[in-house]
Amino acid sequence: MLTEENRFSNALKSIARNQEIKAYLQNSKELFPLLMKGANRFVSGTTRGEGMERVIELHNKGYQISLEFIGENTTSERECKSAKKEFEELIKELGAYHIKGTVSFDLSHIGMMISDSLAYSHLKELAKIAQENDIQLMISMEESQKTDKILSIYRDIAKFYANVGITLQVHLHRSLSDLKELLQMPGRIRLVKGAYQEPEGIFIPRSEELNKWYIEFVSMCVETNHPISIATHDENLLMELKEKGYLQSQNVEVEMLDGVRSDLLKILKEEDIQSKVYVTYGTEWYLYLVHRIAEYPPNIFTLISDIIEQHDVGIDKY
Repeated sequence: MLTEENRFSNALKSIARNQEIKAYLQNSKELFPLLMKGANRFVSGTTRGEGMERVIELHNKGYQISLEFIGENTTSERECKSAKKEFEELIKELGAYHIKGTVSFDLSHIGMMISDSLAYSHLKELAKIAQENDIQLMISMEESQKTDKILSIYRDIAKFYANVGITLQVHLHRSLSDLKELLQMPGRIRLVKGAYQEPEGIFIPRSEELNKWYIEFVSMCVETNHPISIATHDENLLMELKEKGYLQSQNVEVEMLDGVRSDLLKILKEEDIQSKVYVTYGTEWYLYLVHRIAEYPPNIFTLISDIIEQHDVGIDKY
């Protein structure tokens, strides 16, 4: 039986994909500015400069960094090429500042909605530039109907570039089999619970069972000494992983979204656990914002609070 929190999460995931609702909100002179106030907690700004400013602040505090130019499901080849160019400039800028960070993105942002070959071509160009600048790339995971295509492209790029990692959604039943295959490849594996609305029967809802699966996935990675990112804000889950000694392992890092549980990430960093902040920028923040609330429903209270009275989410929180 679904809990009220899971029902709320599923409703938000449906809203996220409803283009009519999105268009209405974006064109509303009353609602759009309010949502943007809430988004400011989760998105550093609309420009690369704003993203880099946040990254430099966090890097100077001793955090590892992942940075994303937000976007997905791009159906124009011109826009895909433009996004690829933006990622190129982002990689070079990180390199110029000698920040050995990670650049994250959706394959559907750089061409997969048009063709797998276009996405692969763009990915290969980015991987080469990233390698030259000592930057890691992280491919995000998208809806389950895209999983086979994403993994196929990743398999191909992994033959040539070890600096490209892949995200895996633990809640999908198929992911255990996928993990066993991915452990044979060199790239870092980023473990997330899963933020997309999926058909019944192919996923595990948010539950203790899902947390047990998550721990099992982490265990498999640690036992093989494979690089992983533990991308979750679930404090109970993180404390259990810490008690088992997994967070202290050499190839393990804990990743949290900028603006979410900075207090907890700060504690982990002070305990010498590798801690990474996921920073985003860009104008396509609507979908990103709704997903952030869907994957962690208590964020809705933070959003409402930020809309009513803008709270400080400055660097001092880290």
